[in-house]
Amino acid sequence: MSDSALAGVKVIEYCDMVSGPYCAKLMADLGAEVIKIEKPGTGDEARRRGPFLNDIPHPERSGLFLYLNTSKLGITLNPGTPTGKKIFTGLVKDAHILIEDTTPGTMEQLGLGYEDLKKINPSLIMTSITPYGQTGPYRGYKAYHLNTYHMSGQAYFSYSIPASVKEGQAIKPPVRGGGYVGDYDAGLSAAVATMAALYQQGLSGIGQHIDVSKEDALISLDRVDIGTFANDPEAGSRRHGMLGGLVPCKDGYVVITAPQQHQWEALVKLMGNPEWALGEKTKDEFARSENAPELQPLIEEWMRQHTREEIYHQGQSFSCPIGPVNSAADVWDSPQYQERKFFVEIDHPEAGKLSYPSTSYKLSESPWQASRAAPLLGEHNEEIYCQRLGYTRDDLVRMKAAGVI
Repeated sequence: MSDSALAGVKVIEYCDMVSGPYCAKLMADLGAEVIKIEKPGTGDEARRRGPFLNDIPHPERSGLFLYLNTSKLGITLNPGTPTGKKIFTGLVKDAHILIEDTTPGTMEQLGLGYEDLKKINPSLIMTSITPYGQTGPYRGYKAYHLNTYHMSGQAYFSYSIPASVKEGQAIKPPVRGGGYVGDYDAGLSAAVATMAALYQQGLSGIGQHIDVSKEDALISLDRVDIGTFANDPEAGSRRHGMLGGLVPCKDGYVVITAPQQHQWEALVKLMGNPEWALGEKTKDEFARSENAPELQPLIEEWMRQHTREEIYHQGQSFSCPIGPVNSAADVWDSPQYQERKFFVEIDHPEAGKLSYPSTSYKLSESPWQASRAAPLLGEHNEEIYCQRLGYTRDDLVRMKAAGVI
């Protein structure tokens, strides 16, 4: 078996919370050496976000932090101090990639901007992840996941108006995606761009600065709706009159997507060819849209009499695009995930043995693996500072007292 896919690639991560750490995690789990830099004393903000093991808040037991930081080495460092800056540049000098998520201009103020760092490492790839990017009137704005998710239009375009709602009737407002889904999307987008730059670096030896906007990453997922609006503003409103969508059933919910004629015919067949679904009111997509307020309750009435499994498996047999809405427990118990060994067990010195999601792909020659649990705060200070950079333990004591590490 060959080495991991990214064996030999050295990454410095100077990030908090989700997007940057997720970008670096994707590389770490593929074999890159990732050194995560955290604030002395407090560490990554994700350490203070739940869920926590046994519902007891603890900086080493945050499920969010534990998941996002597998396979990484962890050190504490304040690059805002003269000694901290010297150490930071020393680490970057030998790195292939630097991932950072500070507010635009922050790294430049520290003397650690891309133009500064490429002088000591011309082939450096510097990936900067911010809410709105390095340019534009919003470049300096701070934002939470709630802000970027709604600013991008994701919450607006991702949800159709229920077909049972009539024109002019009050509707529920747009809803943010669960958890930090938008931040994960931005982290994945950043990882793809960084891998492209790494490929170019391998061919030419040239580095580059990658400007990742979380908002842009989310807007790119709305490309059909955004493109439609750009060419026809009247068509850009939330879709009204689409049958199906999120529908309650006997033991939960299913999602139905059947706008095309062959999809509608499969749905009708699934429901046993009821008479109301075979007339003029359902003859084509336009007729169904116009009569959606009358048709949607009839679909929901049929769904409520059947379970998710019945609907899903029968729907599959008719090539009907319909699927169950699964809970976390449903996913964990799924024989599909169990067969593919999607969940892996990792032993953490504080949190103990826990099961973690792995990845959606399987490489035959350089497989994914979580080589170590998420680091304790400053866990690898001695390894990095003493064994690699030549500092003594006494130096570490002095630097800690001075707020450097």
